[in-house]
Amino acid sequence: MRVLAIDTATTALVAGVVDTATGQTTQRVLEDTRAHNELLIPTITDVLAEAGMEYSDLDAVVTGVGPGPFTGLRVGMATASALADALSIPLHGVCTHDAIAHAACLHANPADAGSEATALVATDARRKEIYWATYRATDSGVQRISGPAVTKPAGLEVGLNATVEVIIPERLAAQLPEKLTELPHRAAHPTAAALVAVADLTAEPAPVVPLYLRRPDAVPPKQQQLSAAIPKVEL
Repeated sequence: MRVLAIDTATTALVAGVVDTATGQTTQRVLEDTRAHNELLIPTITDVLAEAGMEYSDLDAVVTGVGPGPFTGLRVGMATASALADALSIPLHGVCTHDAIAHAACLHANPADAGSEATALVATDARRKEIYWATYRATDSGVQRISGPAVTKPAGLEVGLNATVEVIIPERLAAQLPEKLTELPHRAAHPTAAALVAVADLTAEPAPVVPLYLRRPDAVPPKQQQLSAAIPKVEL
């Protein structure tokens, strides 16, 4: 199966093609970009050309559904939905943090408690907040223990005794609580292979729903009080 993988939930733009039969992956990762809307389709087209494929050769699309900021996230999801619909192929949505945890190659340790997290994955939510989730590596893959959720870095509370590694952008690491800043930390982003790996391609595709985790900035305007001098007219 040849799968197009897309993620625009973070500042990195990820686009790639994965052949699940051979494991061959062709991808582009444009780090720290805010031009997802302008760059996504050209990047997908370049990736397909590099892989020697056309859009019509694709069998499925996988897209990260966040959590992520509204503007960037909707670019990838809308593009993925449009391509899957136009090509009449399945569309699968996956949690972006699940893909980041998988791409980070967390190590399974038999000594780890069965239900405790061994890693924290966090990304920039802007507004001085982070999106976060905790994970545990197992022999069968990476398991999410808690989250995703959104909070201010300094207010983050997780199982400190079990958390042994923090996956977070370097600029945000120092804003975490002291006990977390003392843990080993490194940056990671989703990859095309990781997005496909955490998707269940054999399942019936479910509606793809974005994980915004907070209310949009735009709100309906408050109803204005009419002046008593203005007569009320019944129609």
